[in-house]
Amino acid sequence: MDKTPVTTIDEFIAQYPDDIQLILQKVRQTIREVAPDAEEAIKYGIPTFVLNGNLVHFSAYKNHIGFYPAPQGLEKFKEELSKYEGSKGTVKFSLNQPIPYDLIRKITIFRVEQNLEKASAKGKKKKDG
Repeated sequence: MDKTPVTTIDEFIAQYPDDIQLILQKVRQTIREVAPDAEEAIKYGIPTFVLNGNLVHFSAYKNHIGFYPAPQGLEKFKEELSKYEGSKGTVKFSLNQPIPYDLIRKITIFRVEQNLEKASAKGKKKKDG
């Protein structure tokens, strides 16, 4: 797919065929529901949600949706993710299978908790320092 540089998630999603746009919008909505305070951005050329640091990223490819919750997000859900391809910080959801929105939701909740704990710990260190 010939992707032109984009600056918003709306522009990113608009580059894809209608059926993929629907999936990407649902992924976005799923993340937004559990991370309403996260900011939307384009980082590394793909949609990113930021909450006290990068929270999760996602993208679309020819045969799959890529979801990037950082290695910790994948490790915690290793068993549930075992049926999907992936690598250290990536999971690939095949477009030939139903997208596991509930799993995306659970992983995003975990990442929100992680980032908030990390931010809270940093705040305590600054106060104690």
